Amino acid sequence: MSATAAAHPARALWRLYEPVYAVTFLQPESRAAFEAVGLDGSWRGYFAGRAAPLGVVDAPQVIAAFFSFSPTMVEQAVPDVWTHASPEQALAARLQSSEAVLARLLEPVKPEQIDAAATALDEAVAQLDCAGRVLAAANAALPRPTNVYGRLWQAATVLREHRGDSHVAALVAAGLDGCEAPVLHCALDASREVLQPMRGWTDTEWEAAAARLVERGWLTAQGTVTELGRIQHRSIEAATDLAAGRVWESMPQDELDRLKADLKPIAAICRDRMPINPLAMPPADH
Repeated sequence: MSATAAAHPARALWRLYEPVYAVTFLQPESRAAFEAVGLDGSWRGYFAGRAAPLGVVDAPQVIAAFFSFSPTMVEQAVPDVWTHASPEQALAARLQSSEAVLARLLEPVKPEQIDAAATALDEAVAQLDCAGRVLAAANAALPRPTNVYGRLWQAATVLREHRGDSHVAALVAAGLDGCEAPVLHCALDASREVLQPMRGWTDTEWEAAAARLVERGWLTAQGTVTELGRIQHRSIEAATDLAAGRVWESMPQDELDRLKADLKPIAAICRDRMPINPLAMPPADH
């Protein structure tokens, strides 16, 4: 049995809808759309686009919600982004560009398969409990797009923010801070060379976080994960799956299987066209 088949439904589905969400921030249509409304540079577009459902928020709220980004990195973008574009402009830019990206990338996929995936994800979103999940709630409150690619992207976005909010809660409950979490991730299975600059942490901050994990017994002095660290990591992931899983637990197995089958070619294309892997996610069949 493959790891995906054995995985909790919340984890198996996350590996399939996450690339649909992530790919659109990493394509030329997205950069062009954000630049057209005054958000020059990929990070201005990212922070404005992702935070826009919350309205005109300041850096502390974004630091709290995004969790693993360096406060310094966030403060370089927020709240300055709102002097260049309103949240409404950022929302329009991210949706329109996402529709264009997915229409281009998913041309090889049967239209009925795209529609079936979008419809199933829409139905899952309608069943979500967003209490305690601020980013998910803000995205779920947005108007539902009429374009099938917009529907697919927005549903994937709500679901990934719902899982992300749940994951942040699990990390906080485990006593990890915003830098310790990516340090542990890289010690397990991700690339520090990719993740550290993407989150904006300095070498000094990164090494200090690693030292705290060594002191807790989660890492060795050489930076490898201890057995305690692996146990704690599995506990965090299980808590995340539990918090994100109720919507999938109520879905009949045949519907889950059909949704996975519809999403698999979509996710494969999106993953293949990402210039980087922003979360260092394993393959869908890993």
